Amino acid sequence: MSVVIRILLVMVAAALPVASQTELNSKGEPVHRSVQNAPVELSKGEKITRGDDLVRGVSRVKIERALSDPAKFADKTVEVEGVIVRSCLKEGCWMEIADKEGGRSVRVTFGDHAFFIPLNSAGLKVRAQGVFRTKVLSKEHVDHLVNDDGAVFENRNPDGTVTETSFDAKGVVLTKP
Repeated sequence: MSVVIRILLVMVAAALPVASQTELNSKGEPVHRSVQNAPVELSKGEKITRGDDLVRGVSRVKIERALSDPAKFADKTVEVEGVIVRSCLKEGCWMEIADKEGGRSVRVTFGDHAFFIPLNSAGLKVRAQGVFRTKVLSKEHVDHLVNDDGAVFENRNPDGTVTETSFDAKGVVLTKP
């Protein structure tokens, strides 16, 4: 019996360093790894989808236009199109898109981690449907996004928070240019 207990103790002790090295996401949960956020190699024109299918008849809006008057588009389902400037480096749980390279960009989230995009999505073209929202991000959340995920915020508030207009996507189509 003591041999079994010793073996169990050795197994538990060996597992402790691995458990303590678990990488956490912004919600304090283990980082999500799946086929959805695995890096992809796409051919020119090849597409992949995430989340809900895009539907016909949804009004299209330029990102620049929406960011110029976010209240006009708040909580209205619209479609945006552009290029992925950067994306979450940990689990593909957000991306930043602009109408074109060098243009003004918006951070796009996917519900409450409802789906993920490949970690190497920067540079891909994107069509997304969802809603624009303006909210204040806590200093802790901003610090996490910047330090852990590679986000960039131009205007931090004096207390370290950020008032952000973002786009919450229900579905996206990514295309290799």
